[in-house]
Amino acid sequence: MPKGKGPQGKKITLKVAKNLVRVAFNGRRRLDLSNMGIATFPKCILELADVEELDLSRNMLRKIPNIIEKFQNLMWLDLHSNQLDELPAEIGTLKNLTYLNLCNNKLTTKGLPEELTLLKNLRTLNLGLNCLETVPTTLGKLRELIELGLFDNSLTLIPKSVKKLPKLEKMNVKRNPLPEFAKEEEPIDTVKRIESLYLVEKKDLCSSCLEACQGEKDELHKLEDMTPGPSNKPSFPSLTTPNSTAMDNQEEWRIK
Repeated sequence: MPKGKGPQGKKITLKVAKNLVRVAFNGRRRLDLSNMGIATFPKCILELADVEELDLSRNMLRKIPNIIEKFQNLMWLDLHSNQLDELPAEIGTLKNLTYLNLCNNKLTTKGLPEELTLLKNLRTLNLGLNCLETVPTTLGKLRELIELGLFDNSLTLIPKSVKKLPKLEKMNVKRNPLPEFAKEEEPIDTVKRIESLYLVEKKDLCSSCLEACQGEKDELHKLEDMTPGPSNKPSFPSLTTPNSTAMDNQEEWRIK
């Protein structure tokens, strides 16, 4: 990238990073650097590589460096909403990882390293809102996977090895050009229709037919008489559920 071009991003110091370490509800230490305007992975956080959770979501990161392997205690890694188009092979060294969110990036199938399948403890993997054209069949090796997000990509096929993952409970594949979603179901026509319609004059009907038609006509008039007319009661369409304040205001308006 030419000098002076593109986002420079916010610089994170070690002091700032230390102040952003929190203890999560599960007792793990989390370093939350989300939505900080970071464009380059801050190397200073290597001093905090013993954290169990790392949140770098909603930044401008274009690359995750291979030094990510230093974070061996990581169980939870959130990188969603950045500008990543590939992952380093070293991602596969994070053997304790159970949660990995890569949603809303620019990842291609080629940008997913084969080492991703080394994450044997991974339970949640979100690859939605990326640029994937195929799903690597090797993801079928993630035997502990429970949730898999593949929505909003360009997928035309989901490998059987992925569909048959033994513990998979949720797989979101919405808004992909998959064949099973290509043909939309035709709307059901609930209107009763007749093939032929004959018009005759009243004088040409026999007595029994005339009596039947007159009976149906009388029933129709009864239904018309039962149809309620426009109500004079004032309506308040903007109020979903009228509350006590609105009712008090109405009383004041009536008095005035």
